[in-house]
Amino acid sequence: MSSRYPLFVKRDIDGFFGLFIDNIVQLLLILGLCAGLCGMSGEHSNLLFQYIFPGAAASILIGNIFYAWQAHRLARRTGRDDITALPYGINTPSLLVYVFFVMLPVYLETQDPVAAWRMGLIACLGSGVIELIGAIFAGAIRRYTPRAALLSTLAGIAIGFIAMTFTLQIFFKPLIAMPPLGVLLLALFARARFPLGLPGGLVAVLIGTATAWLLTLGAGYFPQAPQWLASNVMSTAAVSEQFERVGLYLPVFVGGEIVETLKDWSNWLGYLSVIIPMGLFNIIGSMQNIESAEAGGDSFHTGSSMAINGIGTIVAALFGSCFPTTIYIGHPGWKELGARAGYSTLNGIVITVLCFSGLIGLASAVVPIEAGVAIVLWIGIIITAQAFQATPNEHAPAVAMGLFPAIAAWGATVMSGAFLVSGGTTIQAVLDGNAAAEVNGFLIEGLLTLERGYIFTCMILSAVAANLIDRRYFASSLWAAVAAVLTLLGLMHAYQLQGNVLDYWLISQVPPESARSFPATGIAIGYAAIALVCLLAAVWHRRDDGVDSSHSTASEDAPPTDNIHE
Repeated sequence: MSSRYPLFVKRDIDGFFGLFIDNIVQLLLILGLCAGLCGMSGEHSNLLFQYIFPGAAASILIGNIFYAWQAHRLARRTGRDDITALPYGINTPSLLVYVFFVMLPVYLETQDPVAAWRMGLIACLGSGVIELIGAIFAGAIRRYTPRAALLSTLAGIAIGFIAMTFTLQIFFKPLIAMPPLGVLLLALFARARFPLGLPGGLVAVLIGTATAWLLTLGAGYFPQAPQWLASNVMSTAAVSEQFERVGLYLPVFVGGEIVETLKDWSNWLGYLSVIIPMGLFNIIGSMQNIESAEAGGDSFHTGSSMAINGIGTIVAALFGSCFPTTIYIGHPGWKELGARAGYSTLNGIVITVLCFSGLIGLASAVVPIEAGVAIVLWIGIIITAQAFQATPNEHAPAVAMGLFPAIAAWGATVMSGAFLVSGGTTIQAVLDGNAAAEVNGFLIEGLLTLERGYIFTCMILSAVAANLIDRRYFASSLWAAVAAVLTLLGLMHAYQLQGNVLDYWLISQVPPESARSFPATGIAIGYAAIALVCLLAAVWHRRDDGVDSSHSTASEDAPPTDNIHE
């Protein structure tokens, strides 16, 4: 390891809290969803504490240690001391999709939490295999994809699913979350120093935790605490309850259960319509995050980075976890925090200790999530800023174009959730009555079609725009043609809707008669028309000897010059 590159620096503490909060949120989400929806409570809670959490921890530890080592390796090769390791943890989209569209249907059909868990293992294993295979091709895809197309997708996700999500949490529990927010604004925007040289992230979490428990103590003096106070207090009962979970939970190899489940292919074949799209989305997402790291100054090898991503997910499945792990969005945010490699190592060790000891629930009962969400909000802000700062100025419109599908996907997610909790009319009933129905002026069908496969849509629209800005007409035509094919296959825009449950519609599927299906054939034809227009422009451009070649930043046949890798 480089003598100039230490194992740990002080600002790694800030980075650790940001990554730890992100990971702990995913683990608590697993706890709530699996126990509440898939029957993994009471006598079946052992599925969570003996299998899922230890398996997830094994995966998280392997990935975090590898990416920390990778950062040291890059530091040694380049002689730099400012390398930031790639962040890594549980994949949130896959978590939600696998619970709602794989595990929950199995549980509802069988009323058996073990059967739901085993099918989740198959989904996780399939995702890992797809990601491992994808590592072979990801480098080539990156070389021919404009940076604007890769970063704009992350910015759109950062605006809706990271920054907005955590902003809402801050203003829901302001007494706990806003003091830490003030501390983080001082530390990260004003670069203010704190007493004893303490990192801003640590100070923020300590203040948020202390505030929460002081409010809890103060609320005890009120016969009936006012709402603004009651919503910000902690639960002493939850702390006592979680103490009962403490114990030793080491990973258990479950390859036998996986083999037994795979033997009966009729049980899992139908779920490939969920597993394959999620595996492909995870490949694209990881590739975009590696590009984001390079835009921030740290150029990691694409193949090895994505291979360990797939291996980590496979390990998770083999040791009992149903949920893929992935390279996280947000490398530039952690780099701005001043984190290096130590934050990754520390996160892997702490998460492992919590999962192996059953302390996950206790940690969440003692330290409020709101105490650390400001760090994650900061990361969302930096990701969004990077999309514009790290691309050529003339590609700014292409970045902006790529934001819209992700923002629409966030809107569709919020809308779907609102319908689910309303207990009244379903989205399907609204659209069956009027396909042009709107919510406050926004077309419901439009939100749903943009939500399906939005990672592909963001990247492709931005790539078309960036290539047109560079007058690379033929490249734009190819990207539009890819969009047409993916849409016809059902990986973009197509969906089936049953009540309020939105699912993919693949070309190989026959949707249930009770479902509302949207194969998106018209959108596929529209993309084909764009491809044809761009192709005609390419032909005309080659015939036009009077074109001002100084406008183009890249030749028609060469890869984009703003996106050179490895």
